[in-house]
Amino acid sequence: MAELRFDDGAAYEQMMGVWSRSVGEIFLDWLKPAQGLRWIDVGCGSGAFTELIVARCAALDVQGIDPSEGQLAFARARPGARGAVFQTGDAMALPFSAASFDVAVMALVLVFVPNAAKSVAELARVVRPGGLVATYMWDMLGGGFPLDPILNEMRAMGLTPTRPPHMEVSTLAALEDFWSAAGLLEIETRQITVQRTFADFDDFWNVETKAPSTAPVIAAMPAADVAELTRRVR
Repeated sequence: MAELRFDDGAAYEQMMGVWSRSVGEIFLDWLKPAQGLRWIDVGCGSGAFTELIVARCAALDVQGIDPSEGQLAFARARPGARGAVFQTGDAMALPFSAASFDVAVMALVLVFVPNAAKSVAELARVVRPGGLVATYMWDMLGGGFPLDPILNEMRAMGLTPTRPPHMEVSTLAALEDFWSAAGLLEIETRQITVQRTFADFDDFWNVETKAPSTAPVIAAMPAADVAELTRRVR
């Protein structure tokens, strides 16, 4: 299976940054973390959620980890993320010692990690006893992924866009199992519903087709097929 890699920070910000902040606001309201904590944001991408942590949590320390230097360059340039430290790293082998943080979070990441269980174990390892380990993820199997209107029509046309490698880990039951297996206690899950409004169809199309799951497929399609796909999605 081809790897889904997000390397264009500006494109990712347009495509997913708005979604991540919308979910992230509700997520932080739910978590109600104390102020002045040490945070690690694993798979921080363009820094959209990291920026929320900085703005809302008066964090003592914020570390952002991502495998893409392109994403990290964008995150470092965010005025609202000043004070956060961004570095390349692997979610399955975090470059920190045990109990380094009070809170470890992953925002819209888990389905893209080759070994989700290992990454959750790493989150638990780097958080102190009594700390918090949390994630939010699209309901990939329940129609909750923003790219579904495009991906569904691609598949109906016989096309094969690249999908996240582990969509099955996005269900609430699967997430509970991962947290239990990592030895975490007082486990809670909830559903978060958010909406996004685009200016018009062209705005939606231009933004959401920047994804690495759609952009290479569309770029290789004959113009007539692109027109047909656009018509079907519209």
